[in-house]
Amino acid sequence: MEWTCQVWRRQLKSKPSKLNCVDILGGHPLDGLGAIVVASDSQTDAGVPHRALRELDGKREDVVRCMREMVARHHASPEQRARDKQRRDAMKRLGFDAEQGSMKRFPENPSTRKGNLAEIILAEYVSLAADLELLVYRLRYNPNVNQSMKGNDVLAFDLDSDPVRIVVGETKFRATSSKAAVTEIIDGLVRSHKGGIPVSMQFVVDRLFEAGQEELGQRVLECAVLFALDNLRVDYVGLLMSDPEGPERVKKHASGPIHRLAMVSFGINSPDSIVDPCYEGLEE
Repeated sequence: MEWTCQVWRRQLKSKPSKLNCVDILGGHPLDGLGAIVVASDSQTDAGVPHRALRELDGKREDVVRCMREMVARHHASPEQRARDKQRRDAMKRLGFDAEQGSMKRFPENPSTRKGNLAEIILAEYVSLAADLELLVYRLRYNPNVNQSMKGNDVLAFDLDSDPVRIVVGETKFRATSSKAAVTEIIDGLVRSHKGGIPVSMQFVVDRLFEAGQEELGQRVLECAVLFALDNLRVDYVGLLMSDPEGPERVKKHASGPIHRLAMVSFGINSPDSIVDPCYEGLEE
């Protein structure tokens, strides 16, 4: 781990130029979720780039519809859902409805639903805004859908950029925003930064090789070498999905030693009320 510490010390000692939201997040996208929320870019009190998102008035149904599509895509492929429907129909005909509960793709646990939703929103947003690829929908591989997965909440790639770029994301869903929630996000990103290579990179590599995408898996695997050579750009993005006061909490409390760090806040009226509708009907 000595080379990791050397890179960490070198990054802290340097005095890079000040960044804004576009430098890390890209511009606000005009399609997908970006088309039905508005964005405002600023800096936190500590100088961290901050993009505040909020729903357009009267667009709650559109937001839920968009999020439901995202939730479905991240938890299961169309082929998986088609096979699930065949299984459910067959078991129903045989009178085994009670056995369906242990074979679900989507979480029923309220906390897991909220955490997954925030993770999915950040993954989709940075992919659109910064023209990144997720490569693997990690929630499809969760062995227990009612528990949150370990590892990086978001890991997105631009393998064609020079230098190669990775975005590491950390998310929190809170019905009521707080300083503690912002601090937890920042602390998680700082731990990832200090740790060097993102912890979920090997997970992505393994899934790509298992899917027969050897060339792509090899390119991701080579990111470890690029990191050791200090030729890999790693950006860190946090998302607080919370109430309309969330952006102000982020503005006041988001700070940290990471240069390439940006925060996104998504302020929603009655955040809890948006969660269950995003999952309704997906297990049918």
